[in-house]
Amino acid sequence: MDRIRIVDVTDATAFGLLPPCADPSFDHRTCDYWEDAERGSKAHRASWLRSGQGTAPEPPTSARRPPSNPFLADLEARDDNPFPLKRPAAPANPFALAGEEDGTADNPFAPRRDPRPTVGPGAPPKLALLGRGLAVFGSYAKVLLVEDPGVDGGERPAVYAQFGPLSAYPRALRTRDLYPQLPQAPLPAIITCIAVTGEDRGRGHARALVEAICADLAARGFAAVEAYPEIGPAPDATSAATPAFWEQAGFIVVVADDRYPVVRREL
Repeated sequence: MDRIRIVDVTDATAFGLLPPCADPSFDHRTCDYWEDAERGSKAHRASWLRSGQGTAPEPPTSARRPPSNPFLADLEARDDNPFPLKRPAAPANPFALAGEEDGTADNPFAPRRDPRPTVGPGAPPKLALLGRGLAVFGSYAKVLLVEDPGVDGGERPAVYAQFGPLSAYPRALRTRDLYPQLPQAPLPAIITCIAVTGEDRGRGHARALVEAICADLAARGFAAVEAYPEIGPAPDATSAATPAFWEQAGFIVVVADDRYPVVRREL
């Protein structure tokens, strides 16, 4: 049995471990297929891999039009308005110690909040998507590494999976809305993607990663997990595997469909 290690994708280092897609026209590192139900794509986009692309640009500021009143500048320069709103200065605290007046003194009794986890500023867009729920939900992706003495670091990435709450993936919401017979409460977590490199197929690594994800989701309080495989495309062109794979991983087909079935596992 191969020795494996499973890593949560929560920073740039772990993000760099994502394995390549079997179909080179796709890329896990630039895919927003599940996050964007209208324009999402699985395609390889080199620009997405550059740091700093994850932050939305500031909207352009329009130049201020010059005033049409030729006397306005003179009026603005005058300081003889008898009706200005004057705010009183904050009262001085006669008992304050040095540094307390400006709020720089440390209050030993104030509750301290741990910093909220983030993927950091300037992250690539996909990493920013994977990290948007860190402070509330936790990680949205995992990578399974296989021991390999022949590569740098002694490990190679073999399997990638993306998951999370249903509300994080609009395309999954749209797919699930097709089937009103599915239970609406409590809403399940979902596994959107599971992908194995070509050399590691048939070794049970994908099922091992699914087991780890299911255990993680159960610990986070979810009662069930669903997946939405797509029937029809070539195996390398689908991100959610096949119904047969999910059944081997302990899921059952709860909605049979010729194109978009639903599989579910109670946790």
